[in-house]
Amino acid sequence: MPNDRLKSYLNLHLIVFIWGFTAVLGALISIPADEIVWYRMLMASVFLAFYIVFSRKSFHIGWTSLLKLTLVGLLIALHWIFFFHAIHVSNVSITLAVFSLGAFLASLLEPLFYGRKVLWYEVFFGLVIIAALSIIMHVEAGYFTGVVYAFISIVLGVLFTLFNGKLIQKHDSAVITFYEFLAGVLFISCYFISQDKFTVDFFKVSVNNWLLLFVLSSVCTAYAFTASVKVMKQLSPYTVMLTTNLEPVYGILLAYFIIGEKEKMSASFYIGAVVIIAVVILNGILKYKRSLKKEKQLKK
Repeated sequence: MPNDRLKSYLNLHLIVFIWGFTAVLGALISIPADEIVWYRMLMASVFLAFYIVFSRKSFHIGWTSLLKLTLVGLLIALHWIFFFHAIHVSNVSITLAVFSLGAFLASLLEPLFYGRKVLWYEVFFGLVIIAALSIIMHVEAGYFTGVVYAFISIVLGVLFTLFNGKLIQKHDSAVITFYEFLAGVLFISCYFISQDKFTVDFFKVSVNNWLLLFVLSSVCTAYAFTASVKVMKQLSPYTVMLTTNLEPVYGILLAYFIIGEKEKMSASFYIGAVVIIAVVILNGILKYKRSLKKEKQLKK
């Protein structure tokens, strides 16, 4: 129904807006990146467990799949640790500008996972994005470390997304995410134990940080994830993908108005960021047209 599609489209924009707000929360929470991720994954797994029970889904999963999910959980944990660390050593704008590379990196790595050819315009877009990033790096050289952390984070993010693309075909999305989050908590906990980090001081989190962590794990993680799966039943993959590319835009704007002075960048930064986002959106449009062309050829 048109009404359902409109509601789903508006809900999708809300979800993307929430994802953009995640980076701002990461900048506002005043505890180390690895601790943020530990609390986020632990609390989000609890919320997902309630959701799975309430939805009457089964927690059962095979041992082989569980092993795969455990490895993906490690990738997710590392992805978020590098993500929040990038924000702490640079800022939200720099981190999200680099995160705009995600869709492009996925298009290059997909052939390795799904056995398709690399398209010529993907290589061209890659060169344009590299040029745009070089502009940002030349002007904002002081944020080099943040750019490196953000780049490592987005590579890890693309990898776990590609792995999940295969796992989600066999298992419920909420269930696999629940186990991935638990695995992430386990890995980080083992690291914390080896470093003797689980002390009384570790759990002395300020009220403000607890509130921000609650919003991060519930609204920005558990809710946004389950809601994003739901809207995909009403909207085309192209609409979802194109709208998701607005996440850096929302995030950079939110950071500018909420955090303020630290997020004010040079004009060259915004030119480079706009070029990257425009290329990502154009890449999505070309892929959509290519998929339509393939569908028409198959129908003939």
